[in-house]
Formats: sequence, structure tokens, C-alpha cells
Amino acid sequence: MKALFIGGTGTISTAISSQLIQNGCELYLLNRGNRNNLLPDGAKELKADINDEQAVAALIKGLSFDVVADFIAFVPSQLERDYRLFKDKTRQFIFISSASAYQKPLSDYCITEGTPLANPYWAYSRNKIACEEFLLRLYRDKGFPITIVRPSHTYDERSIPLGVHGSKGSWPVAKRMLEGKPVIIHGDGTSLWTMTHSSDFARAFIGLMGNIHALGETVQITSDETVTWNQIYESIATALGVKLNAVHVASDFLAACGMLIGVDYGGALLGDKANSVVFNNAKLKRFVPGFTATVRFDEGIRQTVDFILSHPEYQTDDPEFDAWCDKVVVAQQQALKAVFG
Repeated sequence: MKALFIGGTGTISTAISSQLIQNGCELYLLNRGNRNNLLPDGAKELKADINDEQAVAALIKGLSFDVVADFIAFVPSQLERDYRLFKDKTRQFIFISSASAYQKPLSDYCITEGTPLANPYWAYSRNKIACEEFLLRLYRDKGFPITIVRPSHTYDERSIPLGVHGSKGSWPVAKRMLEGKPVIIHGDGTSLWTMTHSSDFARAFIGLMGNIHALGETVQITSDETVTWNQIYESIATALGVKLNAVHVASDFLAACGMLIGVDYGGALLGDKANSVVFNNAKLKRFVPGFTATVRFDEGIRQTVDFILSHPEYQTDDPEFDAWCDKVVVAQQQALKAVFG
């Protein structure tokens, strides 16, 4: 198989790239070359900014692919560009959408690809919906061979997956755990969530590549494991070897307070993580027979924590977020004192 990835060094795409190389795929990665240390040995780099359409057209002149996948398209105009570049150069174009595009609030707790798309809380999700609609029109009207993939919360060894963190990533929350400080969990922590390890996602994604049954289709890729946010944070604390000091804070209150540090919890929480989600992956398993996600969250998070603790370059402090957490916790305590006198 001959494939081109636009991006290729993110949480999802890095795992896919590595597995494809191991499978003998002829893989091209189109990116700006800023994260060359993450490129798998054997991949062929096409160094360019995808937004420089003329430069990219020159790079791919004379090339054609079995699969082109764009991991960094977020608005329809970017897909309009992709169509111009690849309409005659690929047998399959894969777009990475998002499970956050599903309706909020849900009308049914169990999510399938037929669940309606609507997210009034998050522009990111609405843009992904618009991208899907654009591609489906291309498929219907022009026969462009698209496949739409909807991931949910996918993680790898480089970042601890959380519900509430600052703009500099998840390490500051882990650091608070290690220091015994209060750690904020949105809501009461009992809402249901699904975490998917990138290695599991990669195996499913590769099963869709070059798959004739996936053309014109939308497929979600998640683990079948369902966990609560309390279980997620407890698993992280256990992996760190500490006792969790959890403080539960209402999601809408966090959404309002997030503006103080420039974080959109209105989208990330109210439009995504504050909602209970359970995914039905029957369609994926029909297209990729035998696929099962095998990395249980408590096992996967141990690998992540071990990696981050041994790699200081992934331990980025965020004093602003740390102070914000303390401020939110104190505000909630003061509110309780005001009520009870």
C-alpha cells in the first residue's frame, strides 16, 4: 500500500505511521518538519506547509496514492484545498472528524454513527460537522472516494488524558497529584467516558485503509471500555503512586471560570467531556473483522505515566493554571461557608 498522511506526528497519526511502516507500507508524511524526531524510520518526508497549495502541488507532481489521510483539517476550506490537490491522486481520502460532533445533549446514551450531529457549545465540533457535510457532498456529486473517521478521547504515552487541564497540557495536574494538592474533577465524576489507546486506534484505522467497504462511509473508532471520570483520575493517581485528593466542581461553573485563563471549558466540557458517552462499535467491527481494543485504561495509563516521569521534556509547568485551580477550590469552599454560616 502507498499512503500519504498530512500531519503524521500527532497522538493518533504517530501510532498509525509506526504500525504502517512495520507492515511494509510505502508511507509519505507531508508536514513542516518541526517534529522530525517523531517520524518513524522508513517514512518518506515531504517537507512543506499544507497551506502552501502551490508548493504542495509541485511536491506531489507525478505521485499518486492508494490512501491520503488529512489529520490536521478543521474547517471546510482546508478540505476544498485537499480536493483540488488530491482528487485525481488517490483511491481513498480519509478525514479525521471528531466524536464531539455528536448531539449535545444526547437523545440516547448509546452512540452509533447514526446518532445526530449537533453541538451548540463548541465551534470546533460544528466546524468538523461542516467538514463532514462538505465531503459527503463531494462523494455524492463527484464520486470523491471519502471515508470519515470519528475518534473520541485517544491518548498515547506523551500526554495524560484528563477532563480539566490548562493550555500547557496535563503535567500540571499530575504534579498536583504528586504534591497532594486538590485536583479538580468536573461534575460529580460519575459520568461515563471512553478512553482509547493510540495503538488500538491505529490497528482499527489501518483496517479501514484501502477497504472498499469504507468508501462513502463514516466510522467511529473507540475502545469498548467505559469508565467514569472518578475511575480515570483514580487510575492516574494509582499509576503515580499517590492518594487522590479530588474536588468535584460543577462543569458550568468551570466553564465560566475557564475564561480567566483563556481555556474554553464551555466547549471542552459542556460540549464534550461533561456528557456521558457509550459507543457502539459494531460498524467498525463489521468493516474490520476481528478488531478488538485490547489496552485497558488502567494498564495504558501506567505506560503513559512511566514514560512522562522518565522524560522531563514532557513535564511543562503551568503556574497560571496551578493558581487557578487553587482559586476555584477556595471559591467553592467559601460558597459552602456562606450557605452554612
